[in-house]
Amino acid sequence: MKYHFLDQYREMDSVIHRLDARAKFLSALVVTGAVVFVGRGEWWVYAVFLIMNTMLLALSRVPWLYVLKRSAVVFPFVFMIAVFLPFINEGTELLGFEIGSWHIGMSVEGLLLAADVLCKAWISVLPFVLLTATTSMSDLLKGLEKLRMPAVIVMLVSFMYRYLFIVTDEAKRLLVARNCRSFGGGIVLHMRVVGYMAGSLFLRSYERGERVYGAMLLRGYDGSGRSMSQTKLRFADVFFMIVVMLFSIIVALLPTIWRIID
Repeated sequence: MKYHFLDQYREMDSVIHRLDARAKFLSALVVTGAVVFVGRGEWWVYAVFLIMNTMLLALSRVPWLYVLKRSAVVFPFVFMIAVFLPFINEGTELLGFEIGSWHIGMSVEGLLLAADVLCKAWISVLPFVLLTATTSMSDLLKGLEKLRMPAVIVMLVSFMYRYLFIVTDEAKRLLVARNCRSFGGGIVLHMRVVGYMAGSLFLRSYERGERVYGAMLLRGYDGSGRSMSQTKLRFADVFFMIVVMLFSIIVALLPTIWRIID
């Protein structure tokens, strides 16, 4: 495998890298759940979670730019929903215009809600970016098995990771073949060729999958994975997990507790 865009920093040595995969996965899961639980407009809570993630990132010594690039992947998907919120939420109108008999207005409350959704989505994905950047896939899969994750899900994740690189190679060969044929023309021709390439890539991937599955059956594949890596929870792993989980839960519950007290 010559592609390292998924886990190029997993071989580094840091406090976070040395933690057990189970401790990191459960901590990331609880942090994400706590961020999702936070109510609308609790900006100081988001700031606290961002500071906590920044501290963990500093301990891991993973480059900041890498984490920002990886975490930014969530924005296009969330933006498709958030872009409509300023126009469908009622409130103080900031900007309005007419389209025929329709009046479309952008409200301040809608903009704040859109910013809230984007901020929450970004902070929620940061723990898992750090998890994948500091944990090898084999250790992560072994940890998921130890956590009694359904075997079919673990195997699907392992196959997806393994053969993603093969599909990438197939796509690169198709691009080289396209360029060697002096690919040009207008946008219509571009769309047609891209459609042909997508179809060809799907067929090649499907055929490769059938061949791989047949080879696995001949080698005694019974639906379960095999790994030589041994994992063991240490005191440092349990301590890290408890501290991160308790801190995240307390910070997420503080606004609710204060409202009840008031």
